[in-house]
Amino acid sequence: MDYRLEAVHEVMFAMWASRSRATRSFERGAQGEMFVLRELAFQGPRTPSQLAEAMGATSGRISTILSGLTKKGWIVRTADPQDRRSVVVALSDDGRRVAREHGDELIARLDWVFSQMGERRTRDFVKLLGEFMTYLSICDPGGPQPTPEQVEAAFARNRRLHDQMQRMAHDEGRICADGAPRHPTMPPTHA
Repeated sequence: MDYRLEAVHEVMFAMWASRSRATRSFERGAQGEMFVLRELAFQGPRTPSQLAEAMGATSGRISTILSGLTKKGWIVRTADPQDRRSVVVALSDDGRRVAREHGDELIARLDWVFSQMGERRTRDFVKLLGEFMTYLSICDPGGPQPTPEQVEAAFARNRRLHDQMQRMAHDEGRICADGAPRHPTMPPTHA
């Protein structure tokens, strides 16, 4: 069997056949409220249509999610200053807290997994996963194969997002003053 076909089967097996409760929990988060909270925490205030596009969801699905988040007090809606007929959604203080707590829980779980894998294998895995997901992000089922320009643009976008994520982690105290990641249970350091 060609290595590529074998790899496809192995990835499919890893993604679908060996799903744990944690994986299913993360998947649910990626499909609903936690996705929206993370998107708002990472990108800042968004319109419902921007959230729907980021999530790959319908406007009806986003409307349902936003309604639930509003009832919980995790988001606030304000008039869009650029289009008064539209609204902008932002995190409330409680929403920021919930997003941070969920992020801390995810970090703790992944930290444990990576401690089991060891540093070299973890670094290799993260690098390869990032590359894999970047290529996968530009594959359109039923569409043409991505062009070299699309590949280059996707990697440039991911570098920008990675840099933004690193700045956010540093600002939130998730990165120590020396640039090393802070364990979730460690207090923030101040430079």
